[in-house]
Amino acid sequence: MRIYNTSSGIIINHNNQYFLTEEKSWDKFVNRSNLFKVVSSELQQLQPNEDLQALTNSAVLTPIGNQEVWASGVTYFRSREARIEESKEAKGGDFYARVYDADRPELFFKSPPYRTVGPGGNIRIRADSKWNVPEPELTLFICSAGTIEGYTIGNDVSSRDIEGENPLYLPQAKSYNGATALGPCLLVTDGPIDPDTDISIEIFRDSEVLFKEKISINQMKRKHKDLVSYLFRELDFPHGTYLMTGTGIIPTDDFTLKSGDLVKITISEIGSLINIVA
Repeated sequence: MRIYNTSSGIIINHNNQYFLTEEKSWDKFVNRSNLFKVVSSELQQLQPNEDLQALTNSAVLTPIGNQEVWASGVTYFRSREARIEESKEAKGGDFYARVYDADRPELFFKSPPYRTVGPGGNIRIRADSKWNVPEPELTLFICSAGTIEGYTIGNDVSSRDIEGENPLYLPQAKSYNGATALGPCLLVTDGPIDPDTDISIEIFRDSEVLFKEKISINQMKRKHKDLVSYLFRELDFPHGTYLMTGTGIIPTDDFTLKSGDLVKITISEIGSLINIVA
């Protein structure tokens, strides 16, 4: 099932039927264990409404309430290689090679909810950066009990030149206004997402496709539950949290985002997250 946060309330698309929930609080609705079974039971008390389908396209908000957004790094081999390459001059590449092979993953704070944009929102590139890229990522929703309850699409916009200059600059390269996008909905499944699921990205400039690529999430080295386990070791999330799981798609080194670019990230089971660079 797909759960949408909209200006008209929380809408659920399940088995091609659309339902409007009685609960108005996104935090209360999604932050529950066994979310698929709980919501499936609640739907039996609701009447489907075909008119709600239009709202899942026109009135969709960011699927977030008071959740933080965290992120994982160097979880794909392609990401490892890119990080090593961009950090050569700073002699920081060894850090990324070591974390790829280590038991402990790279985890970092990405965004509070008020800096996170949704479908159709404007993502941004830093004014003091010359090399900026989108990073398409499967993003987990984890409830406060520490269980994975759903999935969405994330765009971890990053300033590669700033991160490459010095690994200690990671927060500046990753966390700033408009650097995080989520949406368009929360996919809630009765079990883990299919590991053969593809993530694809298209970048348009002046209506032409500038870059296009896809990768299967089975190319991730780390397991989702292992990432969650490390994240929850010393942190509490009273409203649940989102965790981006890393990217295996990185444009060529001569590419950088520009104002007006349109970025479309698709995971077929979830939909497409579309944003324009401000």
